[in-house]
Amino acid sequence: MNKIIKMLIAFLAFGIMASCQQQPAITGDLIVYGGNIYTAAKVEKTEAVVAKDGRVLFVGSKEKAMKYQGSKTQLLDLQGKTMTPGFIESHAHIMGIGHNRLNIDLLQVKSYQELIQKVEEVAATTPKGQWIIGRGWHQDKWQQQSEKRFKGFPIHDELSVRVPDHPVWLTHASGHMGLANAAAMKVAGINSNSEQPTGGEIFMGPDGKPTGIFNETAQRKIAGIIPKSTPEREAKALELALQELLESGITSMHNAGASQRDIDLFKSFGEQGKLKVRIYTMLHGNDNQLLNSYYASGPQIGLYDDHLTIRSIKLYADGALGSRGAWLLEEYSDAAGKFGHNVMPMKAIEQVTKDGYKNGFQLCVHAIGDRANREVLDIFEEITQGEKIDHRFRIEHAQHINLDDIPRFAELGVIASMQAIHMSSDRPWAIDRLGKKRIVDGAYVWQKLLQSGAKVINGTDAPVEPVSAIASFYSSVSRKTLQGTPEGGYEPEQKMTRAQALKAYTLDGAYGSFEEGIKGSIEIGKLADFTVFSQDLMTIPEEKILDTEVLYTIVGGEVAYQK
Repeated sequence: MNKIIKMLIAFLAFGIMASCQQQPAITGDLIVYGGNIYTAAKVEKTEAVVAKDGRVLFVGSKEKAMKYQGSKTQLLDLQGKTMTPGFIESHAHIMGIGHNRLNIDLLQVKSYQELIQKVEEVAATTPKGQWIIGRGWHQDKWQQQSEKRFKGFPIHDELSVRVPDHPVWLTHASGHMGLANAAAMKVAGINSNSEQPTGGEIFMGPDGKPTGIFNETAQRKIAGIIPKSTPEREAKALELALQELLESGITSMHNAGASQRDIDLFKSFGEQGKLKVRIYTMLHGNDNQLLNSYYASGPQIGLYDDHLTIRSIKLYADGALGSRGAWLLEEYSDAAGKFGHNVMPMKAIEQVTKDGYKNGFQLCVHAIGDRANREVLDIFEEITQGEKIDHRFRIEHAQHINLDDIPRFAELGVIASMQAIHMSSDRPWAIDRLGKKRIVDGAYVWQKLLQSGAKVINGTDAPVEPVSAIASFYSSVSRKTLQGTPEGGYEPEQKMTRAQALKAYTLDGAYGSFEEGIKGSIEIGKLADFTVFSQDLMTIPEEKILDTEVLYTIVGGEVAYQK
């Protein structure tokens, strides 16, 4: 009898153990399965993922994942579609994205006439005297050039005639140049006798009169007098930007410059649970009061359940290639005697870098031309020499680098924060600015940097370009324009592999913000941030990549966007 009882007890114990193995005590909030799931981790792909309390609970087979199913568990069958870690936009301007939706969006205009027409339409419903603002025009992308031009840029005359009663300010796509009409220049007091600023230029025509073009620091003469936006308008801009990021499959973004007003708004959204995309923000490096305030408090990391981090500083060494503001070692191929602009004195950049580094902040410096890249690398090398601190300094854009300086990124531990889509947009005309040798040697050299051991992270620089991760991914692996030209791509030896392109948008993007321990790959314990695509970006024919759609954007295990 005792033997039978013992056998029954043993059988029951075995049953309980088996039951425990089949049905974990913890149930997941979300189980994803049924498609191609790329992890960006050591195990490249998996069958299923379980999320719990905003984190990844399980990665493995569908059979085992389903053991975490409870009565309230949400099931997401990918039905053959593809999921990756949440895409990380490593360089964009969140408030600019939102304001581009509120103001006149000129990214797609194909001529000066179309630009003027858009302004006229807005002027017709805007009270006289009220400012009209827009952004996104780029003369090198126009299919039809304006009849009257100066140095390749449009002149304000026709805009001023057709829109005489409103001050107009239209920022170039690059953000480094703007076009003002006569009414705006009158308000600003700009005339033939206006003093030229350091680090910029008011373009004066052959007659000595202002053409309406304000390059680099000269923009402040107009932008500085435009009435400030209202808190309500700022909140609306942030709301629109967050939605656009989610629609583009972005779960985290590195915001390339913020004022205290911006940060207060981010915190307000965070407190209300409205900050749906995780923001890693840089401080405006030309605001000493802002910097000193954060030096005193130190970096602020992982606020609002890892939705806001403030631990980096944005500085500008030069301007943009399109406006001939990028600072070069040798003159522009299409503008004799022009070398671009150093828009913030290097001594000032050096001082902020020293102070920021000492106070625990990452430095992110905009440098496009080879002279600017070299100068910034020199400062980084001087300040960090002999130090073992993991500084992760970044050069933003790094578009044109001298051959001698390419290996220095890896040697100094400097991250190349590049936007592949700039190559697609700029390469057709950039060769005129730099000439073939400089293009081949050091322009958009992703593979040279990667092979040297440097980290390359990706983004779009929105609103300079549309915030499309798919377009930038396509540019990374094809080296073509978004129209699919040329055959084989520009400088094809610099193409990223698809694995490199995925990593640049996920795990390396997380590394760029010191967050690879909590995001960037699908691994147990990391944030449950995922992007679901309509096609397999890793295997579909190259020409089909741009047809891919974002189906779901999942942040913290919750569906934040569904197409």
